[in-house]
Amino acid sequence: MSGTSVNEAVRTLGEEDAKKIKRLLERGVKIPPQPRVMQELFKLLQQKEFDIRVLSRVINQDPGITAMLFKVVGSAAYKQHQPFETVEQILHAVGVRQTANLVQAVALAGMGDIKKNPRVYEAFWARSQAVAQIAMLIADDRIAVCNIFPDQAYLAGIFHDCGVLLLLQRFTAYCAEMHLGEPGRWVDLADEDRKFSADHCVVGYIVARHWHLPDFICDAIRYHHDIRELGMHASRTMVAILQLAIEIYYREQRIRNTEWDRVKDEVLPELGLGEDSLPEFVDVIIERFQATQH
Repeated sequence: MSGTSVNEAVRTLGEEDAKKIKRLLERGVKIPPQPRVMQELFKLLQQKEFDIRVLSRVINQDPGITAMLFKVVGSAAYKQHQPFETVEQILHAVGVRQTANLVQAVALAGMGDIKKNPRVYEAFWARSQAVAQIAMLIADDRIAVCNIFPDQAYLAGIFHDCGVLLLLQRFTAYCAEMHLGEPGRWVDLADEDRKFSADHCVVGYIVARHWHLPDFICDAIRYHHDIRELGMHASRTMVAILQLAIEIYYREQRIRNTEWDRVKDEVLPELGLGEDSLPEFVDVIIERFQATQH
């Protein structure tokens, strides 16, 4: 499977966003290529029938990704399947598609330079993984309403802020200026644009396109802070799931989400929820999420 070039991905953007990405590329922001293991894995998954032994051999080609995969499935979220001794066992127990999503997520995690900001980097991944798991639980509960599969929601959750990771690596002042080291603080889009002429949503969209994520997930990453831009777009539901997952993540952390009041009137109807039914729904999702953490 040939990689989508960054230039091809940029051409799918509007004029302003394309200019922004071109400026960032000129300033040394590097869009990482999809790892070869991912390309081979997804080529095999496109076949009608696939051999788990062959898939396992492909994943095992990359020792770094394999080691991180074992670390992820060693977490409490997968405790009902443990212990794992081989990649083949993981594929059987977790499922081929979800394992592929996990491989993609850990490949993304491997991009960062953890030595520069270890605390911030670890906090970034803890947040991304929590949002992804909560998004997966929301999609699972709302599948009859939303028609979004849990593994798709997980992938969108892992990748939704990957643009932050690239900007964090490129600009030494980004971490401090965006207050990423402060508990409960996250990137403010207007502040990011003013200080770095950057937009992590657009950068994330380019990475997602370059890594062959489904188009509607790419669009959800692009607009995950701007659901109103999507109208009746296919990715609107995915953005609603992401926004509610972020809100539930903040509630579980007992942190106020300043964005929620602005988006909730768009998010809740999209998911077949109302203000009155929300508290009970949130309690159920938090309970299920916490059950996977212990």
